[in-house]
Amino acid sequence: MLLFDAHLDLSMNALEWNRDLRWSVDAIRKSEEGMTDKKDRGNNTVSLHAMRKGNMGLCVATQIARYVRRDNPLPGWHSPEQAWAQTQGQLAWYRAMEEAGEMRQIRNAAELEAHLKAWEEDPETTPIGYVLSLEGADSMVTLDHVERSYEQGLRAMGPAHYGPGTYAQGTDAEGGIGQVGRDLLKELERLNIILDATHLCDESFREALDHFGGNVWASHSNCRALVPDHRQFTDEQMKELIERSAVIGAALDAWMLVPNWIKRKSTVEELHPRLEHMVDNIDRVCQLAGNSEHAGIGTDLDGGFGTEQSPEDLDTIGDVQKIFPMLEARGYKAEDMENIAWKNWVRFLKRVWS
Repeated sequence: MLLFDAHLDLSMNALEWNRDLRWSVDAIRKSEEGMTDKKDRGNNTVSLHAMRKGNMGLCVATQIARYVRRDNPLPGWHSPEQAWAQTQGQLAWYRAMEEAGEMRQIRNAAELEAHLKAWEEDPETTPIGYVLSLEGADSMVTLDHVERSYEQGLRAMGPAHYGPGTYAQGTDAEGGIGQVGRDLLKELERLNIILDATHLCDESFREALDHFGGNVWASHSNCRALVPDHRQFTDEQMKELIERSAVIGAALDAWMLVPNWIKRKSTVEELHPRLEHMVDNIDRVCQLAGNSEHAGIGTDLDGGFGTEQSPEDLDTIGDVQKIFPMLEARGYKAEDMENIAWKNWVRFLKRVWS
């Protein structure tokens, strides 16, 4: 099954974790033996090699750099200009992977169609296709930077990440988007940049959807009904996204899969998150929609965590393929599984770029 993963922090891993993603997962793990600077050292699950082995020919790849004010305890950059510079370094890495023949940026419907054809004919050597997204808009020093980013190929943006942001309030924060956020949304709409609703707190979610008339998706979001945390979306929010023709990508961070996970304390061995829990989230979106046309995959693997905080039956990103027998066992047909695996994201992009 061809896979389309709607959320991977590839450049962050390359630059901040110093991982050469052309290596195998095992080679990266071996290179990190004995390292303790980050909690997931030696536990990585993602590499371009593993993606190719798992037939993951398409992804949404991020730029991410949080700006934090002096009173913000979260890690990040101390000025928007520094955050912008970080995203430009991440862009340079994607460009380097393009030059190396490993990745291919997709910016419009013609490029998407050409990539799908090339991958079908030769999945062994065709570069992995990626759509560029920005997770958290704090690096937009001015609204002019949004158009500059669009010219660089940026096609989706989440206004907030964790905590308070310049343009919206994210996970673990409260409040709306305000005038500066509304101005950002107008620019996104003008440029036909997709709004990623993931990480918006409830108030910012409400205000953003009320003031944005463009295309919306949720690249990596699970169901609050299954794991009661405000990082997840309520059934009502899911239904609103579905009504806006969104696709919602199921994520694989363990604390989003099983209840009662305490960050930095709980373990996989204790609470047993499994890929079946991802299937639960996919199935709930399909039940809310009444069809399989709004559910997708947005793993967020190696988004600051590794196997210590992933499903216990997943070793590398290629193991996402294991969910399809699980879906089939629940009565999902081949067409439904293809929708979830890649077709929903592709149809969404073709509609946006038509």
